Amino acid sequence: MDNAVMQNLAREQQLEQWIVRYGNTILHTCIIYLTDIGQAEDAMQDVFLKAWRCMHQFEGRNGCSEKTWLMQITINICHDYHRSKWFKHVDTAKALYDVQTHVDVVSSEDRDLLNDIFTLPIKYKQVILLYYYQEMTLKEIAEVLNISRSTIHHRLQKAQEMLKRKLIGGNLDGE
Repeated sequence: MDNAVMQNLAREQQLEQWIVRYGNTILHTCIIYLTDIGQAEDAMQDVFLKAWRCMHQFEGRNGCSEKTWLMQITINICHDYHRSKWFKHVDTAKALYDVQTHVDVVSSEDRDLLNDIFTLPIKYKQVILLYYYQEMTLKEIAEVLNISRSTIHHRLQKAQEMLKRKLIGGNLDGE
């Protein structure tokens, strides 16, 4: 077999492994981030398309895990979707309802917390999502978002404070 064909087969196998291993994680991240099931599914496809195209870049990154690299792509693509004209016309109340029926949320407390997380400003929602839902370390989140670890730590604390105020009857303001 030709060397190029062998390399292409290896890339296909790698992509298939990533889809199996991280597909649900990426989809749930997109759902929570975008609050729209259809857009989240499209974004997930875009993530794996970009991963396919840029696979050679991953192989050259030293010390970066597959999950961290794929989450970085995921967050960047979700940012792109947020900036689109379409996103400005999303009915967030309906979107939140749709997301709650798709995401496995068991208790009403979890549902309320998820609603509060959805209403956080994006820079805080990102950190909560990656830290608690994707179980990434501060270092990994810093790599994904391309900002310092101390900034991640500060944003996580701020997000926790905002959620705490909301849970005790306040509001999420206080940036």
